[in-house]
Amino acid sequence: MKKAFVIRLASNNDLQALQEVGARLFDYPIKLERAKEFLEDPRHHLALVFDKNKIVGMASGFHYVHPDKDPILFVNEVAVLDDFQNQGIGRKVVKFLVDQCKNLGCEEAWVATEASNVAARKAYKAAGGLEDEEPVVLIEFKS
Repeated sequence: MKKAFVIRLASNNDLQALQEVGARLFDYPIKLERAKEFLEDPRHHLALVFDKNKIVGMASGFHYVHPDKDPILFVNEVAVLDDFQNQGIGRKVVKFLVDQCKNLGCEEAWVATEASNVAARKAYKAAGGLEDEEPVVLIEFKS
């Protein structure tokens, strides 16, 4: 029997569930003040995947504008708990996030990942993403 997962945008009502899943899903434990700041910023978006009342997946991003462009969504992170991988959750949560941002006027979304991240690339393609033919060079600035 196939599980029925619920995907929805996060709110401050999800803070407890975010803290419970913490570093098992995110890179680090949840910082409560940063989580509140993120959730209260209308340009930041966090789609959560629930199995009953537990978070099992997420996709985060933010939309931005530029003087010569309509709003664009940058998909920042996508993650699915190990026990829930290979069930199409990554694809579904990315598509959900992109679709939500269409309501904000975003006509385009983008994400970057390592060439070796086969699972992410597969999920992004399944969600409707098209890989750019030109390789990207990542440059970091440390402060």
